[in-house]
Amino acid sequence: MSLPSNYLQMRSTVTADGELKMNLVEKEMPTPKDNQVVIRIEATPINPSDIAVMLGLSDSSKASSTGDGADRVLTAPIAPQIMPALKARIDQALPIGNEGAGVVVAAGASDYAQSLMGKTVAAMGGGMYAQYQIVDAMNCLPLLEGNTAKEGASSFVNPLTALSMVETMRMEGHTALVHTAAASNLGQMLNRICQADGVELVNIVRKDEQEQILRDLGAKYIINSSKDTFMKDLVDAIHETGATLAFDATGGGHLASNILSAMEAAAARTPGAYSIYGSVKHKQVYLYGGLDTSQTTLSRGYGMAWGVGGWLLPNFLAKAGMEVAVRLRSRVAKELTTTFASSYTDELSLTDMLDADTVRRYDAKKTGEKFLVCPQMPI
Repeated sequence: MSLPSNYLQMRSTVTADGELKMNLVEKEMPTPKDNQVVIRIEATPINPSDIAVMLGLSDSSKASSTGDGADRVLTAPIAPQIMPALKARIDQALPIGNEGAGVVVAAGASDYAQSLMGKTVAAMGGGMYAQYQIVDAMNCLPLLEGNTAKEGASSFVNPLTALSMVETMRMEGHTALVHTAAASNLGQMLNRICQADGVELVNIVRKDEQEQILRDLGAKYIINSSKDTFMKDLVDAIHETGATLAFDATGGGHLASNILSAMEAAAARTPGAYSIYGSVKHKQVYLYGGLDTSQTTLSRGYGMAWGVGGWLLPNFLAKAGMEVAVRLRSRVAKELTTTFASSYTDELSLTDMLDADTVRRYDAKKTGEKFLVCPQMPI
């Protein structure tokens, strides 16, 4: 297969004068080293983690687009008080897009790289909002016969995050989970995993329609944070499940503290579980997202056996080791169209991504909405 000499890749830049700029740049087709492959990217999702880098905390409500086709440029203002937090990336044109899928069209000399030639693979490695991308062969997940690039586009971030949450639970000695923003694409996957593996899961949502999404999936514990009975319902669910580990996608506000308080209150219902310093069992909340960009506020009314920390998928996989990573990736490949199936609101070209109105749609991060970029669509 003859490859073009150049291809287009999306870049995101925060300028020194307080502006976010997104545009397409032309890159020279790379030659893979021994353990590398070049993928013709056919599908790549827009995840919340991608948006954080893409838009650089800019105000998408004031975004505008100029130019057409490959020359289209998106710009959006960044508030002056936010600029210090972005100091490290000023004037750097960052490639974006964490994961994607397509066909391997060039491979290095190693046996494994060569074995992927012509295969449809999913991959994680950055810079996926592009017509082609070069990645380490070990970062590729060969899809099973019959699976398409669109089906495999979201094979890494959400599936491996959901699986790794359950893996973290087991490694740290917990027996049940609490999850926030639980009706998300990731939350739905986590529900399927927990039901299949016999793990009790407490789902926290904030809207009635999100409750219905989870009911339709067969979720047992669904707690609505917008209801007056939220804390009582949460304590009841945590008491019934024994959950002492939570993953919080919101990040800011009081939710992490409320979860710890509910865990402490649930522990108080068990005779003999208390000491002068509160419940003996360690209670842990991991912040893995930033849907709420306000400060994280802790009320400290839950004894001394607790923790709040950050959790990131690559860090977990590095700690867990290759054997765990291979096992989890194998499960994703086998259950790609069932447990880990993703549905998409719309399919976008690379230039569609730079349309200001479209940006506002995917930046809204609405539950049940997920966008797929198809870089081979006409520019």
